[in-house]
Amino acid sequence: MRGKAAPKRKINPDSKYQLVEIAKFINYVMRRGKKTVATKIVYDSLETIFKKTKKDPIETFKLAIKNVSPIVEVKSRRIGGANYQIPIPTQPSRRFILASRWIIESAKSKKGKKMSEKLAEELIEASQGQGNAIKKKNDIYRMAEANKAFAHFARY
Repeated sequence: MRGKAAPKRKINPDSKYQLVEIAKFINYVMRRGKKTVATKIVYDSLETIFKKTKKDPIETFKLAIKNVSPIVEVKSRRIGGANYQIPIPTQPSRRFILASRWIIESAKSKKGKKMSEKLAEELIEASQGQGNAIKKKNDIYRMAEANKAFAHFARY
């Protein structure tokens, strides 16, 4: 590895709920530096969650992230001319990143509605243990389970 590792930046909590997780999620939703648009999408989706479920949207959000967060993931590693998918435990910070990414991707893949509505639906489904993001997590688990025999190749 060349040079120094980039220092971790401290992210300020969001303005409405005062949570760092929501601020990070807004940053993941953001495209082309349009943070106000991303903020509006996330806040609208949280309001939609409250209207549809009559439950606390922050609790729904946290439960969705917890349900989608993977414990293990697979990494590709080349050993002796062959590529192996090696299951490795996921770091807590990476769990949040992957869960957010999968929820946003599955919301984007839906058609015909506003992004805030699609995101709200996906968060509600993920909090109930359903949806495309949960399916993605289960696919990763299945791959890790199938390649458990190669776990001894992992370097810790």
